[in-house]
Amino acid sequence: MRIRLQSDIERLSKRVVALGTLVEERVRLAVKSIECRDRELADRVVDGDVEIDQQEVDLEEECLKILALHQPVADDLRYIIAVLKMNNDLERIGDLAVNIAGRTETISQYPQIQIPFDYFTMAQGAQEMLEKSLDSLVNRDLNLAYEVCAQDDDVDFMKSAMQSLFASQVRKNPEHVEPLVELFLVSRHLERIADHATNIAEDVIYMISGQIHRHRGSEFY
Repeated sequence: MRIRLQSDIERLSKRVVALGTLVEERVRLAVKSIECRDRELADRVVDGDVEIDQQEVDLEEECLKILALHQPVADDLRYIIAVLKMNNDLERIGDLAVNIAGRTETISQYPQIQIPFDYFTMAQGAQEMLEKSLDSLVNRDLNLAYEVCAQDDDVDFMKSAMQSLFASQVRKNPEHVEPLVELFLVSRHLERIADHATNIAEDVIYMISGQIHRHRGSEFY
């Protein structure tokens, strides 16, 4: 029975890593679609959301099946609970990638408009957090998970700075308010991606240590 449980958990691990890799790639493509004003690339992200949704459903069903068949305890139970929660965060990140890509259509209609926000730095930070959170899961690396939690404040700070810059740009260029709004919304989506990456890292901390670290300030990291 124990051997079968470990086999099922190993298969579950491969599935959550595959979903994480897919989501990570979609975020990268979504950001690139904004940077290049590439509608075709944006459409690929939007059309691919069905695949992420299906994998999320399949992964949840796999977790529930393992819980029902094996009634795991201790470390195994914590791992499955963590995967269930990460699964939801990964699906939401996929949705946010779609939201970012969806902004490309409006932004691409204004090729003469220079992007006034340094949101590519913010995008790089959010993507790095996602990559690290997934690496911390694969390698069961507690220190790396803590690093992700600490980085969240940096992305939040960048988003707040962009909010002030956005208000200034709208006052200076009221005729460009539509693309500016779309660009500002991209920064909000990136902030939410960073938040979900932090959730994943906190779940890794729980999985490894049994400690719940949600709602704690950066001083705990």
